[in-house]
This record gives sequence, C-alpha cells and structure tokens, in this order.
Amino acid sequence: MSYQEAYGNYHAVNLDAQTSRATPVELVLLLTDGLLDELARVRGHIVGKRYEQKAAGIDKCCEIINGLASSLDFEQGGEVVANLANLYDFCSSRLQGAGIKMDPAMVDEVVGVLTTIRQGWQGVQERNA
Repeated sequence: MSYQEAYGNYHAVNLDAQTSRATPVELVLLLTDGLLDELARVRGHIVGKRYEQKAAGIDKCCEIINGLASSLDFEQGGEVVANLANLYDFCSSRLQGAGIKMDPAMVDEVVGVLTTIRQGWQGVQERNA
C-alpha cells in the first residue's frame, strides 16, 4: 500500500467518524471545509494548466454545492434560505465560468462567498452549542 492510499484510507475513516456523530450544522461545516479545500486545488490546477484535474475538481465542487443546496429547507427557511440558494447557484455558475475562462480570480470570488457562508454557519453552531 502506498503512502497516498494509506493517507486516503485514514482520511476516509476519520471523515466517517466525524460525520457519524455530527449535527446537521456540523455536517454543513464539514462539507464546506471540504469544498474550500477542493477549491484551493482547482485554483492550483487552473494556474498550472492541468485541464483534466481542473475539470474533475470543478465537477466535485459543483456536486458538493448541489448537495448543500438540496438540503435547504425552503418551507421553514424563508428569505434567508432563498438567498442562500441563490448564492449557491452563483457559486456553481462562477466555477463553471472559471473553468471555461481558466480564471483563478473567479475561483477566489467563490472562495470569498463560501467563506462568508461558512462563517454564518459557524455562528449558528456557536449560538446553539
């Protein structure tokens, strides 16, 4: 087993342990952290002109964003949830544009939006702790 495989196995077990006991807000934070990590890789792939890795990374990011958006409760969330859904749509759209234009600044823009969203969820977690 290579170091890469061993690290991947450790990471999967650690993530399973974290998610098995996580609250819904903690799950959102875990997903957002993973998304921000992947966005950093996507940015590096764009700068390095690694087209296949960039495309795979953007697809992965969009899947995570779609997962976050699909968990929103529109019935109880009101305007806040509608605005959050619009921000998630914006992020997916900008990421697709970043991939087409090979523009790392567009990825940075998405990182800024998602970092702000993450801070909001962090605040929710702290208030409910």
